[in-house]
Amino acid sequence: MAGMVADSGGAGPRPLVRMAQADPSVFPCVRTAPEAVDGVAGALLSGEHNCYHTCVGLEPARRSIAQHLSHDLPYELSPDDVYLTSGCAQAIEIICSVLARPGANILLPRPGYGFYEARAVFNGMEARYFDLLPGKDWEVDIDSVQANANKNTVAMVIVNSGNPCGNVYSYEHLAKVAETARKLGIFVITDEVYAHLTFGERKFVPMGVFGAVAPVFTLGSISKRWAVPGWRLGWIVTNDPNGVFQKTKVVDSIKSYLDISTDPPTFVLGAIPNLLQHTKDEFLNKTIKILRETADITWEKLKGINAITCPSKPEGSMFLMVKLDLSCLQDIKDDMNFCCRLAKEELVAILPGN
Repeated sequence: MAGMVADSGGAGPRPLVRMAQADPSVFPCVRTAPEAVDGVAGALLSGEHNCYHTCVGLEPARRSIAQHLSHDLPYELSPDDVYLTSGCAQAIEIICSVLARPGANILLPRPGYGFYEARAVFNGMEARYFDLLPGKDWEVDIDSVQANANKNTVAMVIVNSGNPCGNVYSYEHLAKVAETARKLGIFVITDEVYAHLTFGERKFVPMGVFGAVAPVFTLGSISKRWAVPGWRLGWIVTNDPNGVFQKTKVVDSIKSYLDISTDPPTFVLGAIPNLLQHTKDEFLNKTIKILRETADITWEKLKGINAITCPSKPEGSMFLMVKLDLSCLQDIKDDMNFCCRLAKEELVAILPGN
């Protein structure tokens, strides 16, 4: 759509308003924490982080991430539970690769983050879909999960805080998801890139809390909360107190994949202990304040547009999902047509639901 705007000459001197932008660092009001910058500078100046590192990542970085995530869990993670990746995109790539087998399928949320479908199909897995319920704050439709699972289902994916719906799951709902996965005998993949970026009544609860009920892969990164997606650091964490991933050799497959794939930058790994241990609440709270204020503005403005309804007010991440009433619009065929016209005529870029 941005290319189409450029080709058309736009609608005057106004800049394109990128409401489909998932990179917080491009906005002037968002800058990463000084502790993150100091950590990278210190790692570079030390001269100790110019080398290759082990395939799973530097031990101090893994230990810091394990400690950081353990604060929200009823058990302690160890560095051996953490596998560092080149952004969360590579974490998704790895998980879809190691779980793929002939005839396998994976359950994906609808609406959801499209990269999961792309990676699943690329690895020869069938993508099946369970619905999220707009009238219930985008909760997982448990009946839909059960209806779409079969003996070839290897895992289900949830995204919390939600992309693209802006929802935040409650403890009680996550417990139901875990119990459903246990009954079906499948793993849970939880995308928590937007962990703790919550600004509503619900507080963030990690899916890993229920790792003893059903084995959980937690995928995360520093990209959103610290506004540094270009630093390319993500992780896969195995929340599995019962050792299922070890017994099924899944962790061996993860290590083997990492052994032949791209590594995150060593100097960024060197910065992680400082970033996680010393980032001040002032920085984290400022980000939440910005998200809350912009979500409130968007929510209120949408109320005055008859053609657009938002099923529930966003409580987390950077997004919300709306419903388009085509009967209120002239010469609009579908959501893609609407988005293209909006970008071309008003220089506002949003994403179509389809």
